[in-house]
Amino acid sequence: MPARTADESSNRRISERGAQRDGQRFRHMEDLSLHILDVAENGISAGADLIKIAVEEDLRRDTLTITIEDNGRGMEPEFLAKVLDPFVTTRTTRKVGLGLSLFQQSAREAEGDLEIRSTPGQGTSVRAYMSHSHIDRKPMGNMAETVITLIEGNPDTDFVYNHIKDGRKFVLDTREIREELEEIPLNNPEVIRFLRENLIQGLNELNEP
Repeated sequence: MPARTADESSNRRISERGAQRDGQRFRHMEDLSLHILDVAENGISAGADLIKIAVEEDLRRDTLTITIEDNGRGMEPEFLAKVLDPFVTTRTTRKVGLGLSLFQQSAREAEGDLEIRSTPGQGTSVRAYMSHSHIDRKPMGNMAETVITLIEGNPDTDFVYNHIKDGRKFVLDTREIREELEEIPLNNPEVIRFLRENLIQGLNELNEP
């Protein structure tokens, strides 16, 4: 067997470290906000400059629906057909299918499922639905910090976060905020502080009785 070159050995170590990080990350996906974060980051990696996140809680119908849409490169039909395979990947350091398959598993554990639609050159939509009151439904998690993490780490990407609970609505649209800020970047510390406070207050109001 021929000896590995230094570059091959280095690439192998990088790949192994990336796989290890992803494995640790996926093992700790104990709430739905982390699934949302993972799908949104997939969209950004696919070249999206707009990510739309919609969460709808309908307690009367006992449903929870989560939709993440992006305007990235989209997927070819052949790749889309196997994207829920835990081992499918578009990069050498991260298994895209693992995160999606775990999201699907979380939905199915709460009597729901996950659907993916994608068009090459237009983008991808991931929709998960489940029973809101199901004993095995994962908690929503910290959506304020999830959105802040996305904005802070991707200041050139726009995000629309729409959360509806029994008819009450909270919306954060960075396109509108960007217009008001003019030259100030979205990840400016003062802007992030304002956005975090706005998210926490808005989501708390949604959860008021």
